[in-house]
Amino acid sequence: MRIVMFTDAYWPRVNGVTVSVDSYSRALVKAGHEVMIICSSYPEASPPVGVEEGIEGLTIVRVPSMPAIVTKEDRLAKMTRWFWVFKQVEQFNPSVIHINTEMVIAEFGLLYARTHRLPAIYTFHTMWEDYGFNYFPMFPPKAVKFVIRKILKNILKRSYRVIVPTEQINEVVHRYKPRTKTFLLPTGIEMDLFDRSDEDSATFRERIELQYPGLKGKRILLYAGRVAKEKNISFLLSILPGILDKHPDIILLVVGNGPDLDYFKEEAKARGIGEACVFTGYMDRRDLALVYRAAEIFVFPSLTDTQGLVTLEAMLSGTPVVAIGALGTLMVMNGDNGGFMVKNDPVEFTGRVLELLDDRDLMDRKSLEAKDYASAWSIEELTVKLIDFYKTTAESYHAEKGESRTPIWMQLMDKRWWNMTNKIFRERTTRKWLEMLSKLGW
Repeated sequence: MRIVMFTDAYWPRVNGVTVSVDSYSRALVKAGHEVMIICSSYPEASPPVGVEEGIEGLTIVRVPSMPAIVTKEDRLAKMTRWFWVFKQVEQFNPSVIHINTEMVIAEFGLLYARTHRLPAIYTFHTMWEDYGFNYFPMFPPKAVKFVIRKILKNILKRSYRVIVPTEQINEVVHRYKPRTKTFLLPTGIEMDLFDRSDEDSATFRERIELQYPGLKGKRILLYAGRVAKEKNISFLLSILPGILDKHPDIILLVVGNGPDLDYFKEEAKARGIGEACVFTGYMDRRDLALVYRAAEIFVFPSLTDTQGLVTLEAMLSGTPVVAIGALGTLMVMNGDNGGFMVKNDPVEFTGRVLELLDDRDLMDRKSLEAKDYASAWSIEELTVKLIDFYKTTAESYHAEKGESRTPIWMQLMDKRWWNMTNKIFRERTTRKWLEMLSKLGW
């Protein structure tokens, strides 16, 4: 099959959508399929990422973009480049259109699918109602939620099928549009990325301690992910003093970038725990696999993550997890698998962290349990399900709507026809211009 994935977020932008698109596209290529990714371009000054270029079977098309007004991290593709995008996709000749965004590039994908009679599959990655007010604090929250619901309902209406990563999101989708046909499929984990040796881990620990001397001799509580207020990182900063009272050798390591990195650094200082916190900013995913192994416990307080992939990554590295059971985390952990899932309660969260720190045998048992549990979330196994879904969706769509087609206006705008027309137009214009000058005696 030939699959085109449309996404506004892709490397070097680091978030769950980027990881999902990247992981599935690579797995699809490994399975013998061809994938094209349509994404926004980013400035040359963006930090480098560990993404291979020139992978056979994978084509990346970056659309000229402009900065998003509400966030300095994101980009918005230019609407004026829609026809150029269409030409790239048409040359690829896709079987399925898979949309992983709600912004400008989503419109490209939905319009292409409609005009070319192809099934548009949309993955509902993000609970935008929970995130929106962080991007538009100048507007009343109710107004922001109303607009977001309208946008999402519109996308659901135009999508032939919808992929949902969790049961909770499935419920939201059916609340927005009751008759939507959904398919439950979380993002899997690339197992090879987290298969690292003890020697690799020891070398990495030495390197990171040289870079951040405060980590030397400390036991690490790790948070990894986007550093933004909606991730509830203030929760961790509020409970850290209580943990330090009983275990002064603990340090909180926050790995990741985001719009509120400086805000949380200042909050840590204001709480008097600045020296007990290390903020690394962006970290390459290959190093991230090692930083999980370096940690004692992975602590995850987010209430808005739709998939909770970082909890799986930590568990796959053998690091027990203490996390608040909400949305994606609730589904991923499904109880106390690989650690402890708790309520949004500082006392309970702190108690579970201390329980692990106090009991080495419990820590070891949870570490083994975490590895065993996370191994079931292989990207390869989930990709098999995705491929089958693509095939059945395409068959169902064409049975209902007919075979795919190239719109007549696309045929008329074919480059050869366009060049020929331009040539005729230029010749006629030149001739008329010369005739006019001749009459004027020039």
